[in-house]
Amino acid sequence: MAPETAAGAKAEPPHRATPWPEARLAAARAGAAARAPRAPRRLSLGQALGGILAEPLLALTDLPSFDTSAMDGWAVAGPGPWTVRAEHPVLAGQGPAAALTEGEAVRIATGAPVPPGTTAVIRTEHSRTEHSRTEHSRTEHSRTEHSRTEHSRTGLTPTEPSPTERAAAGLLLHALRDVVTGQDIRPRGQECRSGDELLSAGTEVTPVVLGLAAAAGYDELAVPARPRVEVLVLGDELLTAGLPHEGLIRDALGPMLGPWLEALGAEVLATRRIRDDAEELYAAVTGSPADLVVTTGGTAAGPVDHLHRVLDKAGATLLVDGVKVRPGHPMLLAALDGRRHLVGLPGNPLAAVSGLLTLAQPLLAALGTTAPSEGSAGRTTVPSEGSAGRTTAPSEGSAGRVAVSSGGSAGRAPVLEAVHGHPYDTRLVPVVRRGEQLVPLRYNGPAMLRGIAVADGMAVVPPGGAPSGAELDVLDLPWPPTSGAVPAQGACFT
Repeated sequence: MAPETAAGAKAEPPHRATPWPEARLAAARAGAAARAPRAPRRLSLGQALGGILAEPLLALTDLPSFDTSAMDGWAVAGPGPWTVRAEHPVLAGQGPAAALTEGEAVRIATGAPVPPGTTAVIRTEHSRTEHSRTEHSRTEHSRTEHSRTEHSRTGLTPTEPSPTERAAAGLLLHALRDVVTGQDIRPRGQECRSGDELLSAGTEVTPVVLGLAAAAGYDELAVPARPRVEVLVLGDELLTAGLPHEGLIRDALGPMLGPWLEALGAEVLATRRIRDDAEELYAAVTGSPADLVVTTGGTAAGPVDHLHRVLDKAGATLLVDGVKVRPGHPMLLAALDGRRHLVGLPGNPLAAVSGLLTLAQPLLAALGTTAPSEGSAGRTTVPSEGSAGRTTAPSEGSAGRVAVSSGGSAGRAPVLEAVHGHPYDTRLVPVVRRGEQLVPLRYNGPAMLRGIAVADGMAVVPPGGAPSGAELDVLDLPWPPTSGAVPAQGACFT
């Protein structure tokens, strides 16, 4: 029987938070249960970057689609020397030039279609030209006679031959190296034929994939539909611009959560700011078209923390109501109508990051958007000044194990509980990698972002701590590791 209060009313049952590993598992199961077949979306090449190919990438054309010159030089037909044809060079972007007959050559640029009859391309630096004396004399005599006739008939000064005509008339081309049939010609279909599979479904769309797709004739790519997420930032005390003043603070989560969720593979529909008003919050939650609603703040039991009452009114089912982790204890996960879910993050910035990694990341991963972070191995160095070693917590394959090296002084193992601060809660601590070492960062309080801003991941410290030499997990962040210098922060924990 529930205990009674002094007024005789029955007291609420004690709140029982979920252990951190179980909370992540619950989030992953919720995502798997909500997973449903979705028709792939066709996005422009620029919009598809970072997605996953929903179907094989088949060549829509031969590559190259015609025989092209691989070098600037001369297109030649047959054995040399060759008579240079007096015409403009063959350039990229033009249609093919007239066919070459045996013994002819014509200037050609890289990427230009080779004229029919071409047997090889000779690089400019591997050739030389000279005037044929007979041809030169015949040409000059013909031009002189033509000029005299024109001057006598019209009285006009005869027109000088163009530089191209003057250079090409009577030129003979000689190769300075042996010429091999087909040299420096990229034959049609050298890279692929139309219909060839270039990449399999499931390939990540990188910048190189975009280039290959464009070359193969694509304007759009089919990628799996991403789960839709809407972010609701709660609180009357939040400013969107300017300096904090008179009890108001800047909103740090609004600018951060949308890009982070997109990095996890979500389509962020909007980031909206909601006042501390229960009715407004209820309308926003129940009216959202998103598959996942992410809220910030309002998850505890303060005078304006309306989220629990709103979820109850909406008929939601609480799957996780509080997690045994620090920072981020008052996070929650709820099942809404249909296949929709809500992740309630604490209002403190680093606590919200903890909630994002604990609940939102595994849920989105189970929906099929991204693979969970694998982490990468390293050895943790823990200085002796009030800090300690780390150990492991099972996280359903979402982190990499790392060993803890000796810390402390005089060979004594560091005492984790002095750093952890609580014998029953998991601790998530920002760390950076130094070779095979992991260095914990100092600014790791619930309201602080200074540490995570330069971190490579979050080390998982289990309840009760671990001795030096034990193993631990590290949750990697969804962007490249820090490459720049990290300001000295020490390893003091608050």
